[in-house]
Amino acid sequence: MTFQEQSVVPAVRKIKDLEKLLSTPYTYIVLLDSHIARIKQIVDLGKANGKHLLLHADLIEGLKNDEYAAEFLCQNIRPAGLISTRAGVVTKTKQNGLIAIQRLFLLDSSALEKSYTLLERTQPDYIEVLPGVIPPIITEVKDQTGIPILAGGLIRTPEDVERALDAGASAVTTSNAQLWDRFISEKR
Repeated sequence: MTFQEQSVVPAVRKIKDLEKLLSTPYTYIVLLDSHIARIKQIVDLGKANGKHLLLHADLIEGLKNDEYAAEFLCQNIRPAGLISTRAGVVTKTKQNGLIAIQRLFLLDSSALEKSYTLLERTQPDYIEVLPGVIPPIITEVKDQTGIPILAGGLIRTPEDVERALDAGASAVTTSNAQLWDRFISEKR
């Protein structure tokens, strides 16, 4: 499974940013901050424009980030997939046949080791590694797990994107609109 050969997956916080992306070649888009009352409308807007939204389940206001919320999102909202730091959310997403992305904050060696144990349980479709500016860790996690990697967090320059991709990331998630524009037509 790939993100339509996108080397960058735009991550939006505002509807106006999503609206700008509707006329671009990007197929997959991450929706970060959102509100439960608007999620269905936003996902439907994306679908109507041929976009596949990946919802960050932990950042939906008014919705607890647990298995019940994941079930609700999968069954009623039907995004392309969910991103979460919670193992139960990732597992429930996989059970419902949507793209399941386990987000990991790799702050130190202990967090990295605990993440490997977590990944054995959840077996996500993708792992989002944060911060995404540590190429050796991207390579290690990919080699250790065999699961495709998304690199996110602190990606600020085209060189950061290239380093993450060269280290083995399938794509880079970023809220930096300048990077969306830069990589819009580039495919790997």
